[in-house]
Amino acid sequence: MQQHFIINIGRQVGSGGKRIGELLAQRLGIALYDKELINLAAERSGFCPECFERADEQEQKGMLAALVGYFRTPLMGNYSLQNPLSNDSLFKIQSDVIRQLAEEQSCIFIGRCADYILRDHPRTVNIFLSADMPERIRRMAERMNCNDEEAAEHIERIDAQRARYYNYYTTRNWGEAASYDLCINTSLLGDEATAELILNFAAQKLNMTL
Repeated sequence: MQQHFIINIGRQVGSGGKRIGELLAQRLGIALYDKELINLAAERSGFCPECFERADEQEQKGMLAALVGYFRTPLMGNYSLQNPLSNDSLFKIQSDVIRQLAEEQSCIFIGRCADYILRDHPRTVNIFLSADMPERIRRMAERMNCNDEEAAEHIERIDAQRARYYNYYTTRNWGEAASYDLCINTSLLGDEATAELILNFAAQKLNMTL
């Protein structure tokens, strides 16, 4: 039996990250975790899903003491020495869920610093997806049923939020090539071909047939 493997996908808003993740999951026959992590973290911690939704990919500002508390907190133990519902505590809970899932099965994670959380996992493939701005605006305008200007504002706001979240909880820079194994502009290939490229790359990196 082949060992478990993990594909982590970081993405710009409107780059097709969720769709490409779904294509990979279908092709590989493995689970995809995106928003599903919120319900799993809530179920395993006893906190309400709304707590995790409010903290979802949002950095905790000015909470150095809580961050220190996060690193001192044991796995699945007392989630915060100060506030069990702080963003740092909720991040810790979600991180533990990601680690447990990675131990149990092969799967795909979308965002949520999974590449950093699983940095010691021996069989991961870390991808970052970007796209040309006109393509991103088109996707978001269709998804949100809004005009191009509103779509562009949404993209700028969410990208900045994701960058702050990732940079806060990791020692890396969101979207920087050095933080990932492979960075792809999905506008060049489209969703299907991008998924195929990731599969080929993952097969080489993991030394297995996918």
